[in-house]
Amino acid sequence: MDYLKEVEGKRVHDPLGRKMSKSERRILVPGPVIVGAGPSGLAVAACLKERGISSLILERENCIASLWNLKTYDRLHLHLPKEHCELPLMPFPPDFPRYPTKHQFLNYLEAYAKRFDIRPFFNKTVVSAEFDPRSRLWQVKTRGFKKEEEIVYQCQWLIVATGENAEEVVPEIQGMNEFAGPIIHTSSYKSGDSYRGKRVLVVGCGNSGMEVCLDLCNHNAFPSLAVRDSVHVLPQEMLGRSTFGLSMWLVKWFPVRLVDQFLLLVSRMMLGDTARLGLNRPKLGPLQLKSLSGKTPVLDVGTLAKIKTGNIKVCRGIKQLSCHTAEFVDGRVENFDAIILATGYKSNVTSWLKEGNMFSEKDGLPRKPFPNGWKGECGLYAVGFTKRGLLGASLDARRIAEELSVHSSWPFQHVRHDNHDL
Repeated sequence: MDYLKEVEGKRVHDPLGRKMSKSERRILVPGPVIVGAGPSGLAVAACLKERGISSLILERENCIASLWNLKTYDRLHLHLPKEHCELPLMPFPPDFPRYPTKHQFLNYLEAYAKRFDIRPFFNKTVVSAEFDPRSRLWQVKTRGFKKEEEIVYQCQWLIVATGENAEEVVPEIQGMNEFAGPIIHTSSYKSGDSYRGKRVLVVGCGNSGMEVCLDLCNHNAFPSLAVRDSVHVLPQEMLGRSTFGLSMWLVKWFPVRLVDQFLLLVSRMMLGDTARLGLNRPKLGPLQLKSLSGKTPVLDVGTLAKIKTGNIKVCRGIKQLSCHTAEFVDGRVENFDAIILATGYKSNVTSWLKEGNMFSEKDGLPRKPFPNGWKGECGLYAVGFTKRGLLGASLDARRIAEELSVHSSWPFQHVRHDNHDL
């Protein structure tokens, strides 16, 4: 990583001879540029490092894993067992529980970055990245924390690691501006402590929505869950094994449809008929639905028990809001003091990456389905867009490192500049 210190402070002339503004610098990077210092970015940097390839990571926030550090609630645990969430080349500490806490996971990531000497450049927001066919280099323009200086990093290989969860999804609900109480996204929610005694409507029935409802309930709030779509709720564990791990083992031996039938049968035995609680199941089984749409089943950590006892109410989708109330599509009207939007996140790649082939304008995800979405054209790669969590990101990271280890010895034949000691 020593060369990164040199890279940050050196200028190179624009290979196209264009004039630079006084506030803009151009820096040639000998290795790959990675956008994003989350788990995906760290994983690919470590895999590259193992093969002797240094990289430069650009991160818009002031820390690694900013989603986990800044936008997650306190009680969060990994929903899958640790063996399915570890990054390449370094397992979790053996004394970690089966489902590590948020803080344990962050400690693991910090130790991971330290072990592989990964030192991202923080407060570097990528505003655009475009391949220049004349120089055969990617032009990655960044803006600093105070937006006073623009830097253009030039590189042969660009690795997009901003992930599927780069920006919050905030739905438009009729009457939102009229609602008198606070409306926040789960990215701003920390715990239910400040909601004691309050009536809170949680919008969205994914893993976050279900767990926020449970946390509110445990802090003596009165949560309601607004459910617009059908959802698969499965036990976190069944038959003494994690549901995820058991599913992955079963699909090696049986067709997905049979595995889905098995999962639904055991879930019915353990959880009962969720439709009676207002949680209708989709027509497709959980694994088929995940494969086709990327929609993840909810792994229950205790929320269903609170729904069964009436501590958490289940409501239909919202029709409109007013000063203190929400009207639902079934005509029911309820009073609420606050609303929490558990409406998820989305990719933001297409807002800054000037490329139309690899990523879809519709959802900001690779057009090619898994496992082929990691490689684009002209030295463009993606990691962490598989809809398969940390396990998918690790697979991408290994593939990219393997590919670049073959090509990383290519000289910069197309670059003309004065600073040959870069």
